[in-house]
Amino acid sequence: MPTPIKMPALSPTMEEGTLAKWLVKEGDEVHAGDIMAEIETDKATMEFEAVDEGTIARIEVTEGTENVKVGTVIAILAEEGEDVGEAAAAGGGESSDDDEPAADEKKPKKPVRPEPVEGPGEATEKRASTGSARTEGGDAPKPSGDRIIASPLAKRIAEQKGLDLSQIEGSGPNGRIVKADVEQLRVPAQAGTSGEGAKRPAIPASAGTQSDLDAPYEAQKLNNVRKVIARRLTEAKQTIPHIYLTVDVRLDALLKLRSQLNASLEPDGVKLSVNDLLIKALARALQRVPKCNVSFQGDELFQYSREDISVAVAAPSGLITPIIRDAGRKGLAQISAEMKELAGKARDGKLQPHEFQGGTASLSNLGMFGTRQFDAVINPPQGMILAVGAGEQRPHVIDGALGVATVMSATGSFDHRAIDGADGAALMQAFQQLCENPMGLVV
Repeated sequence: MPTPIKMPALSPTMEEGTLAKWLVKEGDEVHAGDIMAEIETDKATMEFEAVDEGTIARIEVTEGTENVKVGTVIAILAEEGEDVGEAAAAGGGESSDDDEPAADEKKPKKPVRPEPVEGPGEATEKRASTGSARTEGGDAPKPSGDRIIASPLAKRIAEQKGLDLSQIEGSGPNGRIVKADVEQLRVPAQAGTSGEGAKRPAIPASAGTQSDLDAPYEAQKLNNVRKVIARRLTEAKQTIPHIYLTVDVRLDALLKLRSQLNASLEPDGVKLSVNDLLIKALARALQRVPKCNVSFQGDELFQYSREDISVAVAAPSGLITPIIRDAGRKGLAQISAEMKELAGKARDGKLQPHEFQGGTASLSNLGMFGTRQFDAVINPPQGMILAVGAGEQRPHVIDGALGVATVMSATGSFDHRAIDGADGAALMQAFQQLCENPMGLVV
């Protein structure tokens, strides 16, 4: 009996996702543990492993399809010894017009519509997203009636390019428009015409178009990660009363200690970054000032007994914050190794949910870009985030005399509902002292 493969919930908060890429095709054999697809959640792009063994009989949802609900059938798996053709014909069912998968997934497909089944979760549209079923000149609709048959990926590319799908000839089954058609602009000729009388490709809507800001633009569709960033940061600024506290930190002693530690750890292949030491300094400061290791939870205040530091990493899909858990009790070499691994996973979109969900406080470092000082937005439901800028040579009072020192500005953003100004100031002072007397980071 064919087995339906359903859209998995790859994180506790996942309700839908984008099927970014299939790594198998129809007819391929798979075994338990094989990577079948890459799925983009609201946090990262994650690998989807096979649970059962068999042969991929039919792929129901094409790669690039967005907003696929958890539980939607995305492929049909033929069991060992089962006829693949029969499994493909019998499994899965087809999507209904209200975007829900068929109730009986084992029910044979209805031979009602001549066009191939669209992926579950895709609605039957009366009009294409970037144009009506009629051409600009008022011509008759396509032979399929007032519906334009196109793959989800083709629709997305056409929308991004501002193309009218009604002007593109589909090369897929029953005239279905596929990715190659949109990219190659396959445009049908008018009946009885050729050459100069043929239809010409539509001009992208963004070409020569100006926005309300009176400047040419190209519209880019938001990915799931960027949507979540926008939603959470808007929520944070609208609902959390931020208070900002800044201190200047002299880094000379910390930089000297880092150089000494790296020299001693070089045989072990360990190279500490300044950020590794700052992660440890923030965790130790939270140990000294536990009133800042909290989060506001309505009528309650959660006091955390462990320092889990979320570290901002710039990934191609957007900002993400992998977590160094229990950072206050870990050595610098362990923090460095974990941070390198997590940052690599973040940039490749391979973080697992437990590696980026949670955290009791955050650290954001823009010093590598030469940024001197900035105010970061709190990552809810956390109570604080520390923003650190570049260490630079500045005039500084040293032992009562004016001299030159390497100084870094650090700004703490605190949720004023949970953390009073005095407690936030105590944390910033503790962080400053740990950085300027860094032996406290290695004992």
